[in-house]
Amino acid sequence: MSGLLVIMGSGETAPTMVKPHRAILERVGDRKAVLLDTPYGFQSNADDISARAVNYFAASVGRHVDVVSWRRPPADTLVRERALSGLREAGWIFAGPGSPTYTLRQWHDTPVPDLIAGKLANGTVCFASAAALTLGSHTVPVYEIYKAGIEPHWVPGLDLVSPVLGFPSVVIPHYDNAEGGHHDTRYCYLGEERLTAMEAELPADTVILGVDEHTAVLFDLSTRTATVTGNGRFTVRRQGRSVVHPSGSVIEFAAIPGGAAAPAGPVKATVEPAVLSPDTSLKAAADALDDRFGAALAARDIDGCVSALLDLEQVIVDWAADTNVSDEGEQARAVLRSMVVRLGELARVGARDPRAVLEPFVSLLLEFRASAREARDWATSDRVRDRLAAAGVEVRDTPAGPEWSPAGL
Repeated sequence: MSGLLVIMGSGETAPTMVKPHRAILERVGDRKAVLLDTPYGFQSNADDISARAVNYFAASVGRHVDVVSWRRPPADTLVRERALSGLREAGWIFAGPGSPTYTLRQWHDTPVPDLIAGKLANGTVCFASAAALTLGSHTVPVYEIYKAGIEPHWVPGLDLVSPVLGFPSVVIPHYDNAEGGHHDTRYCYLGEERLTAMEAELPADTVILGVDEHTAVLFDLSTRTATVTGNGRFTVRRQGRSVVHPSGSVIEFAAIPGGAAAPAGPVKATVEPAVLSPDTSLKAAADALDDRFGAALAARDIDGCVSALLDLEQVIVDWAADTNVSDEGEQARAVLRSMVVRLGELARVGARDPRAVLEPFVSLLLEFRASAREARDWATSDRVRDRLAAAGVEVRDTPAGPEWSPAGL
């Protein structure tokens, strides 16, 4: 086999994954690239998700991608065969967000799993997020556990990775998830306690392959090596012990299970939020720009404020194609709106009529000047007028008394 299996932890249609996608698709060459829409096929906005993903690959990655629709097994024979033909012809098959258990149900007893597995002979399979969960011998029913409160358990997976690597494997994306803050949502929202309990139910020789968010692991079947790319890490865990491979690592397949069995010590049960670079997530980018805006605002650096505002607006546009279901987009827009309000408050002060701001001070000086003129202290009178002029206030003596205005008005 000479194909490529790519597992992405998350961010599959985010700016963070543009470079990995470009490199992967360069290897695919002119062969057809297809997006399989099954994982999110149950969602009412499935068409929109497909359109955003296609636009992402066209605009950001520079590659046309066709959609192969298999939201449910097609009842119409022609529609079914066209979809299967699209998968057979593809040199690159991509699937991403949604529900892993829904995906497995729609592919059960259909040719789809075999077509995907066969693609690894000389093509590329790129699975991310929910789709990545289906690749192992066992699959985490993440929505049922995390959202519906069902007791932690495994469901049978496609078991595509185990034959490739040569040892039983389970795939867990979103491995370093930190959305829960002080609540442990690592390991695709399972947390340490639930993962430990579930791991005990796996066959003893099963290896857990954890892929961090905004990270990809490229399993090259020709060289039998795994290359880690992106912002995070690749973790190999077995029986509670873990070996972590940072971005840039290249690991031989044969060394993966052996590395996991090494005495690396137990995985810590405390929550350790991921260290994020500014482009790791939309939320992190928005927070970093909000800090930059705040510093500029404190320094009354209007150009700096406007620059931060424009950069955040561009970041929101860049992340608009991301198909990940989260509230980060709304959070970023809330930060943008807050920036506008804070800058508006500063502008409201700066936009006041300068006469209203200066009037108490100028009136006091003009009273002092009038007293000097009454005393025929022309030197003091002239000095007050000259100082006001130097400060940008023009004074004109008229028969009705002195008149003044800010220079240029």
